[in-house]
Amino acid sequence: MFGRRKIAMLVAEFLGTGILTLVFLSVQRSTIGVPYFIALAAGLTALVAYFVVSENSGAHLNPAVTLALWTARKVNTLTGALYIVMQLLGAWAAYYLYVYFANLPTGFQAIGSHYTGRVMLAEAVGTFVLALAWAAVAYRRYSVGNSAAVIGIAYALGIILASVAGIGIINPAVALGTRAWTLWGSMGWGTYVLGPVLGAIVGVNLFGLLFAPKAALAVAKVATPKARTTRKKATTRRKR
Repeated sequence: MFGRRKIAMLVAEFLGTGILTLVFLSVQRSTIGVPYFIALAAGLTALVAYFVVSENSGAHLNPAVTLALWTARKVNTLTGALYIVMQLLGAWAAYYLYVYFANLPTGFQAIGSHYTGRVMLAEAVGTFVLALAWAAVAYRRYSVGNSAAVIGIAYALGIILASVAGIGIINPAVALGTRAWTLWGSMGWGTYVLGPVLGAIVGVNLFGLLFAPKAALAVAKVATPKARTTRKKATTRRKR
């Protein structure tokens, strides 16, 4: 059921999201924990992660991005669900690893709060910027290097925009790892989960509706590694 390729996809999302969360925590809770440095660190991490594991999983590293690509039929249902589970687990593991590194036996206090419309909108707008970049990569099929750069820069810009009103996370998994929301409480669900999800869905689908090349609209699931492999094989046959 789970071959090497599928296992690699899931591990890539787990490790990528975990590393992104750990970097976010390390900068956020340091003496340089200001939005610009957090944005730079997160953007560089997303860039490197995409460059390293995009051929395995697509390097979503963000449940909001995965959900948005699923609504645009770029990811199938089972894969999307498994990605989100692995992303959340990766962020959860990063939290405990950070607590161990920082020698915080009781963890650290939650930083989120109850629903605030202003913060939710800021998170939505920041994630909207990231989602536009993701949609451009999914539809236009840039090279790996160009795609990584586009996503990394967009991630940094999105965090800077979102941080005007709140913490500036634009990623529900990272928000879980930084304790901006909790699974079993009401804290943060409407801001650091709903906001990014709405922004990502609008961004990806708006790009597909207005800006995507017409030829790309006919290609299903271009964001998945399997689809990339299929296209490469088809291209090889045509050349022969």
